[in-house]
This record gives sequence, structure tokens and C-alpha cells, in this order.
Amino acid sequence: MRAGKVAPAGGCGSMRGLWVPLAVLALARAALALTEQYPALSLLKQRQGPAGGCASAGEWAEQYSAERDSSFLHFHESDCDIGGSSSCESVLSLNTEKILSQAKLLAEQKRFPFATDNDNTNEELAIAYVLIGNGLYDEAIRHFSTMLQEEPELVSAIYGRGIAYGKKGLHDMKNAELALFELSRVISLEPDHPEVFEQRAEILSPLGRISEALSDLTKAIQLQPSARLYRHRGTLYFISEDYATAHEDFQRSLELNKNQPIAMLYKGLTFFHRGLLKEAIESFKEALKQKADFIDAYKSLGQAYRELGNFDAATESFQKALLLNQNHVQTLQLKGMMLYHHGSLDEALKNFKRCLQLEPYNEVCQYMKGLSHVAMGQFYEGIKAQTKVMLNDPLPGQKATPEYLKVKYLREYSRYLHAHLDTPLTEYNVDIDLPGNFKDHWAKNLPFLIENYEEQPGLQPHIKDVLFQNFESYKPDVQELICVADHLGSMMQYETPGFLPNKRIHRAMGLATLEVMQAVQRTWANSKVRMNGKTRLMQWRDMFDIAVKWRRIADPDQPVLWLDQMPARSLSRGFNNHINLIRGQVINMRYLEYFEKILHFIKDRILVYHGANNPKGLLEVREALEKVHKVEDLLPIMKFNSKTRDGFTVNTKVPSLKDQGKEYDGFTITITGDKVGNILFSVETQTTEERTQLYHAEIDALYKDLTAKGKILILSAELGEVDAVCNLILSLVYYFYNLMPLSRGSSVIAYSVIMGALMASGKEVSGKIPKGKLVDFEAMTAPGSEAFSKIARSWMNLKSISPSYKSLPSVSETFPTLRTMIEVLNTDSSHCLKKTIVVV
Repeated sequence: MRAGKVAPAGGCGSMRGLWVPLAVLALARAALALTEQYPALSLLKQRQGPAGGCASAGEWAEQYSAERDSSFLHFHESDCDIGGSSSCESVLSLNTEKILSQAKLLAEQKRFPFATDNDNTNEELAIAYVLIGNGLYDEAIRHFSTMLQEEPELVSAIYGRGIAYGKKGLHDMKNAELALFELSRVISLEPDHPEVFEQRAEILSPLGRISEALSDLTKAIQLQPSARLYRHRGTLYFISEDYATAHEDFQRSLELNKNQPIAMLYKGLTFFHRGLLKEAIESFKEALKQKADFIDAYKSLGQAYRELGNFDAATESFQKALLLNQNHVQTLQLKGMMLYHHGSLDEALKNFKRCLQLEPYNEVCQYMKGLSHVAMGQFYEGIKAQTKVMLNDPLPGQKATPEYLKVKYLREYSRYLHAHLDTPLTEYNVDIDLPGNFKDHWAKNLPFLIENYEEQPGLQPHIKDVLFQNFESYKPDVQELICVADHLGSMMQYETPGFLPNKRIHRAMGLATLEVMQAVQRTWANSKVRMNGKTRLMQWRDMFDIAVKWRRIADPDQPVLWLDQMPARSLSRGFNNHINLIRGQVINMRYLEYFEKILHFIKDRILVYHGANNPKGLLEVREALEKVHKVEDLLPIMKFNSKTRDGFTVNTKVPSLKDQGKEYDGFTITITGDKVGNILFSVETQTTEERTQLYHAEIDALYKDLTAKGKILILSAELGEVDAVCNLILSLVYYFYNLMPLSRGSSVIAYSVIMGALMASGKEVSGKIPKGKLVDFEAMTAPGSEAFSKIARSWMNLKSISPSYKSLPSVSETFPTLRTMIEVLNTDSSHCLKKTIVVV
């Protein structure tokens, strides 16, 4: 990576008419149990606790609220239809005097907000609040309205009417506006009651008016701080992705009341979203100490372990959640997705099917079910599931789900794969066959709006699905081939948060490595290869295409496509491979290891920039940079120059080996900031036609040299020749990484080519990739190909290849079709762990 460019009072009349039976109805259903049925609503809180040793409704609500989910006010439709419910009618026959005495007791205890000094008024108010508690919101509104006709400023009635409007349902904006109007009237009459501000916030937040809700909660905290208020405000900050401020509020809440599992859970989630996985795990475990049957904590713990790449710990956490509730849909969905990305497709399918039994319209589970079937070659069931997702059109104004956006691409690709199940892989090419606009839209994850698109033919009945192949059905030498591939693939695993081991990918890329080795050896021995229906000498792209085909079929969800094969219009605009390292407070934990390295590079470029454009202020900038220890610290530096006030970009340069002194565009680092200190820190490579041609020329020259030296190596295995070939392989892949010529999967594809080509030269990689290291970022941040070669060789621990590799059967001949490739990826090879792999 080289530098480039530097971006209370009164009474009311007695009840008449309908009010007596309604009071009977409501109080019979709830009576004194009102506070137990609706404890979390602020309308049931009181300023003074009742006589005796029981906790007040407010205290009980405080305790219960801590156990609830992030939605701290739920609005429900009425459970009772006066006109037709038999359950409603049966209650009407209950003793009226008994119900009224219960209402009187409720009023005497003043277990509702803004109780007055008038007993008759309190009884009337209590009846209305009980109506609310039983879902009879319109009747409650009429009762409150009758009282307000006689006393327009009866605060409790205004407040209760506002609550009733809110409870009717915020999907009707008229209800929301009336609820907010009434609560605002209460605040104007009684401005020192935090519960009213809190209640108004609870109505504002589901309307998307988060800043107003935050303002109300802040006012409530100023009036009377409480654990619940801090927790509520923290939840809104969390929804707003202000995880640092949310963490502060959850911490304050826990300091006031440490026994709050939900607050501890959300504290952990603020860590999780900032990339602090170990701290998140500790918080989730603490939440489970407080509440041993806390399903959401187990679910979140499983996700954190998944992100760490700890499959066993994640599985254990998900399983504990399901032991508590075997029908917990979110856990089934998350566990299924983890199993899919671990390569355990059959087990993943069981979770998705169970998820859909419980929730038939779950788009994620439906999509993943279809994907899992297709990946295993079960195209009929796969496309059936995909079609169900396609039929779930978003409503007008509703944002389409990621699954809905992706599913038509997957269905078209699935049809293509099915049609080619038994066609020799050497006779067709995905990049040529699929329409250009289809590939372009798929790679960019755009809505499926392609003009004049002709759909792939439907499934052809004579082409059967892929059947399961037992490991024992393969010949012993093929079994050995599979076991060796599993081992080689495991050598490519990143030991970095965010990368879950995937045994299916391991096998696919291990087989790719062996096939690359065999193909390169044949090329160096002057043999030709069969590619895309033609027999010719192998080129460097053919070598990578071997790895590409295995990576594609291992996970058909991802479009692994050559960018230079996209439509000319797409290339002329440039195709960006974009990675957000930090977006606001969301940190991409995969790349944490490289933040400091990139930061040092940026600081150097800032000094060069100011040296050329702001020499008088250079000393001030230098002193300020000395205090910069993390990317966020760069924001104040940006203010030193008007051109960089809103942000800046830094371009890296890649030195040429072919033309000394010449440099190519590497990747672009972008940093921008807003007024509140949130930043966007990203890197991207832009694949244009011109840039691609420059890199291709470099790779062509290196491949030509590699082929020549490889042919010499076949004849004379001198140490110097082996070393030269090794450096040429690493240099070639260095430019491939910096070019980023594929829409997905470039990293593992290139590393399998490295391993395969090295094996062709007689050298085997025996060292694992160090913890925290990403091979593609090592190449992209290295100052040159020589530096990258030195770094890579430091962990590869190259050793002489075992002669027994020569006895392995040909990968391309053993698995000549998509069907045979899918079969071998599906087969269980657990016995490989029980036997010794001879060649390793």
C-alpha cells in the first residue's frame, strides 16, 4: 500500500344507563387484579403506596418492566365485543352491588393516576380506568368525556382519555393525535409529573418521532430519575444506533437497580454492535445469572459466540434457549442460519422447517429453506419455497425485505444450475451464459427490474434431483481425496471474529486446491486443458476459474462473478467493492486488526497534504496528530482545512513489477463525520475497464514468467527455482487481491490458488493463517508484492510436499459435473477424523 491522493379536584354525577352494566363487566374481569394485569403501564402507577405490606403498583411495575422486551408500551385491540361475545354477556349477570363495592375499594386505595380528594369522583374515575384495563377503550373515552363536560380540567380524566386513545391503536393517526393532545394538556396543567412525559414518549416512539420521545424521557429523568426511565431512554438511543449513549443509560439504570435482566441484556447488545464481543458475552451471562430462564439472553449469547466463530459455544446457547421454549421462532431461525453457514445444511433445514410450522409466513426461514434445498441439489423443493417468498409482495410504501429482493435471482440461478446438472463442467461458462444485466443487478443486490429479461426455462422433469451419496460408496482413493480436501480447506480458515468455520466451504476449496495443483502440473508438463468447450493451454484466469466454480456451488446464495464480464455500461461507471469499517458507532469487527495500520497511513498522508497545502499550519496539525490514537480522533483534524472539513479520502497505490516506477490505483479510504461525532470509515476498490486492463497486463506477465519457470522446475527441482516460483505465485495473487476482480469470494478463491500452485511446485502450506489476519487485507495494505510475499511466507511454514499426493485421483475427472460436485459436498465424512490422512 503506497500513498496516493488525500475527504386533582371535584366530583361528578352518578352513573346512569349503560354505565352500570359496563362497570359490572369491567370490574368483574379485573377488579383488584388490575395492577397485576397491566403492571407496566404508567397509568397504573401511584404516588403513594397502599396501606399494608404489599408493594405499590409502581414498584411492581418497576420490577416487571425490567423483564419485558424493548417495547415498553403495548397497545392491544379490545378482547371483548359487547355486541356478540358470550364471555362478555356472562359477566353482565354478576352481582352489581359486589362489583360496585370493589370499585369503591379500588378508588379508596387511589390506585390510578391523579386521584382527587373527592371519593365520588375517584369512584367514577376508577370505573373508567378499569374499562381501559379490559380493552373497552371507546366506553372509557365516553365515561371520561362525560366527567370532563362537568369539570373540563379534571386532570385524571384528561390523562385517562389520552391513554384510552393511545390504547385504541396508533395505526390510526387520529388516535395518536388525540392521545398526544390530551397528554400535552395534562403536562400544561401538571408539568412536574414525570409519568406523563414518559407516557407521551411511549406514544411518540412507535410513531417514529424518536427525538421528541427522547426529549420527553430526558425531562422525566430531570424531574425524578429512576432505573426504568434510564432503561427506556437507553432503549430509544439503542434503536437510533447511538450505542455509546444507550450504554451509558443502561449502566445508570443498573446502578439504580442492579436486578434488571432486560437492561443487562441491552447493555450487552450495545457492546455487541460496537464489536466488543467479549464484553457483550459477559453482559449476556450476567443477565442469565439474574434470570436463569431468559431466552433472549441465551439467543443473544449464541449470536455473540457465532460472531466469534465459536460454533460449539453458539450451538450450546441456542440449544438452551430452545430447551426453555422449543417453539421460539427467532432462535430456530438464528440457529438454522448458523448451521447453514457452518455447512450443516441438513440440520439447518430441520430448523427452518420447524420455524415455518410455527410461523408459515416467515420470509427468512422460507428463503433459507429454499436456499438449503438448492445447495443440496433438491431443486424441486427449493424452487417451491422460493416461489412462496416471491408471492409475498410488500405493501405499498413498505420496504421490501432482503429475502424478497434476492429470491428471484436465486430462483433464476437455481433453474440454470438444474438445467446443467449433468452437462460436463468443461462445456459451459456461467459468466458467459447468464445475461449481463441479470449479473449486474444480482451482484449489486438491486431490485429485479430488468428490461426484456427472458426467464430461465422451468425445471425439466427428466433431470432428477441430486441423491445423497454415502461416503462408503466412494472408492478408497476418492475417500482419501475427500479427507485430504477437508484438511486443506481447514487451513484457509480465518481465526478472526465474524468468520464462522464452514465445513462445506472447507471441502469445496480443498478440492479446488487439489484441482489447481493437478491442472498447473499438467500445464508445466505442456499438457492442454479443456475449458469453456475448447481445448487449449491454461491461462491464469483458468487457474482461478477452478476455484471459482467450487466456491459458487458451495453456496449458491452469493453471486461469485467476474466483474470484467459485466455489461460495458456497468464497467464504464465502475463497479465498487465497498466495505464499511465504521458506520456511526457500528464497527465491522472483522477488520479491527487493520484499523491501526490504516490509521498510521492516513496520518502520514495528512502531514503530506498539509505540508503542500497548509505549510503554516503544519506544526499545529503535527501536534494534533500526535494525540490521535483511534480513527474517531481524526474528526477534529478535519477542521484544520476548509477542503477537508466534511471529510477526506486517501488513495493507495500499488507499484508495478512489469514497469518499474509505475503505480496503479489500489483502494480508497474514506472518512466523513457529522456534527455529533459519528463517522463513516470505509474502504473500497473501484473496478473500471481501464484499471482492470492495467492489472491484467501485470498478471499476464507474471503468469507467463511463472509458466516458464514452472516448466524448468519440472525438469530440475533446484532450491533457487522453487523459491523463485513461490515468489511469482505470491506476487501474481498480490495483484489479484488488489484488483478484486470478483463480486464475492475473492479472498478464499485466491488463497486456494496459492496453496494449489505451491503444491504444484513441490511445496505445501503447513502453517495456519495467524489470528486476526486477513490475507486479502494483508495484500491490500502491503507496500508491494515483495513485502506481501515475505508476510505470507512468515506464517505459511512451507514444507516439501508428500509424494503420496501424486497417487490421488484427478479431481476434474472424479467430479466432472455439477451433480457429482454437489454429491461430494453433501456426503458426510466424519470418519476422516477417525483415520490418519496419509499425505498430511
